[in-house]
Amino acid sequence: MSRAGGFLDGDPEVASLLASELERQRTTIQLIASENFTSPAVLAASASVLTNKYAEGYPGRRYYGGNEVADEVEDLARRRACALFGADHANVQPHAGASANLAAYQALLQPGDTILAMRLDQGGHLTHGSPVSVTGATYRFVAYGVTPAAPDGSGERIDLDQLRELARRERPQLIVAGATAYTRQIDPRPFREIADEVGARLMFDVAHPAGLIAAGVHPSPVGIADVVTFTTHKTLRGPRGGAILCGEELAKKIDAAVFPGLQGGPLEHTIAAKAVAFGEAARPEFKAYGARILENAAALAERLAEEGFRLVAGGTENHTVLVDLRDFDPDLPGKAAQEVLDRAGITCNRNQIPYDPRSPFVTSGLRLGTPAETTAGMGQAEMAQVASLLARALRERADEEALAKVRAEVRELCAAFDPYPGALPGVTPGGADVGLAEGRGERA
Repeated sequence: MSRAGGFLDGDPEVASLLASELERQRTTIQLIASENFTSPAVLAASASVLTNKYAEGYPGRRYYGGNEVADEVEDLARRRACALFGADHANVQPHAGASANLAAYQALLQPGDTILAMRLDQGGHLTHGSPVSVTGATYRFVAYGVTPAAPDGSGERIDLDQLRELARRERPQLIVAGATAYTRQIDPRPFREIADEVGARLMFDVAHPAGLIAAGVHPSPVGIADVVTFTTHKTLRGPRGGAILCGEELAKKIDAAVFPGLQGGPLEHTIAAKAVAFGEAARPEFKAYGARILENAAALAERLAEEGFRLVAGGTENHTVLVDLRDFDPDLPGKAAQEVLDRAGITCNRNQIPYDPRSPFVTSGLRLGTPAETTAGMGQAEMAQVASLLARALRERADEEALAKVRAEVRELCAAFDPYPGALPGVTPGGADVGLAEGRGERA
């Protein structure tokens, strides 16, 4: 394991922890659908001197001096976001997707207004009205869900008939589209039609498929929805953060809701990293990357089905595979499966499936995703291998020797697909930006 070095030589405790995390990412398979490996350029911008600058306000309208460079950085990020997604206006200041969603609600609604959004236990987000979220305490959410499972795999799709019926009955001020655990692509047009019928605004949270939209392999809601929110760190492969897209008629309301409505000084170092990520996503190779994410998800799903797992919604059309464990082993809950796979070197997360009889903490399912390992360079053959390793680990979970063998095979596979084959600034000795073109796999 490489010892952390460079700027952290004076803090061996933190240096050691960062080195350990780098080792974990390099030697285990990353299947969390909301994670990715950023480029070293994104990492470098995130760790830049812009972290020192206080920049309350917006370019040209700051409350502090010395923001000439910060203004240029933020303007660059906004222009790149607009160009990438074909939007009129972009706000790149939200610290997270949750912040972006809260700002959109604040711009469009009054406390107590009615919102239709997807049920959390059927694929929705916490900030789409969960009672444990401030959104659920501030607004009146009414949940729509998915159709029941069908033997031919045609079920567990968003129930548009239910959505239309609820919209006509509840007369919401806002309809929210988007999900965190939904394996089919979401067409924004039926949502727009229903919103228009009842006089509601439409917000589309594309936190998960933002990178797929940028790559042109997923329908885009930009220009259809009134507001589009997203995170920059999932399929988009940027730093951890959020952003909002809208038309010019809502630009002032959105900007005011972000600042001063919800946030103070923006994280300009993260905004610089967002600009880098938007620039990378505009390259032709990113389109090919998006297509490979989908191919890999399909290959992972196919082999998992062969291994005896039931696939929610019958498969996948995006970067996510949602697995129902009950056909594979009715006595294996998602929590236990996640813990076993951690021991085997396969990182994923437990997840409720539609109409799950188990609690959100225990669950009957696993959520798997392909963005990170696609970045590392794995292809369809490796995804099939990963599915088989996952099944072996779960079948042989009581046998520590068998799990150790799976872990060894995982380590060997990861060695051939190192996401960071060069030195990293501040993490490995002599760290420098190795650049997108100097790595292996997707970065090659």
